[in-house]
Amino acid sequence: MEKIWFIVAMLPKGRVSSYGKVADLAGLPGMARYVSKALKMAPGTLNLPWHRVINSQGKISFKPDTEAFRTQMQLLRLDGVEVNRGRISLAKFEWRPDMATLVLQLPF
Repeated sequence: MEKIWFIVAMLPKGRVSSYGKVADLAGLPGMARYVSKALKMAPGTLNLPWHRVINSQGKISFKPDTEAFRTQMQLLRLDGVEVNRGRISLAKFEWRPDMATLVLQLPF
C-alpha cells in the first residue's frame, strides 16, 4: 500500500491518473481495484490527493448522486481540472510523468 500512497502523493495539482496507471507505476500491474482499497485505508494524516485518481474511462467512479461524487468533482475543479458531468479529458489532464521524474523520485 505504501507504494500506492507514494505514487498518489506525487500527483500534481491540475492532473489526474487512473487507478490502473497508479497500480502500474507502483509495480502492481492489473491491480487497479487494490489502489481503490489502499486509498480507502490510507491514514488521514497522509493528506493524499485521492481526488486526482479516476477510472480508466476518465470518469469519477462514485455514483453521481452521492456526496463523495460531489466532493471529488469540487476538489478537482479547485485544482483546475475541467469536470463535465463527472467526466475528465484524459488527453488534457492525465498525468504523464517523464522517466527522469520516476527514476529520481521513486524509492522503489
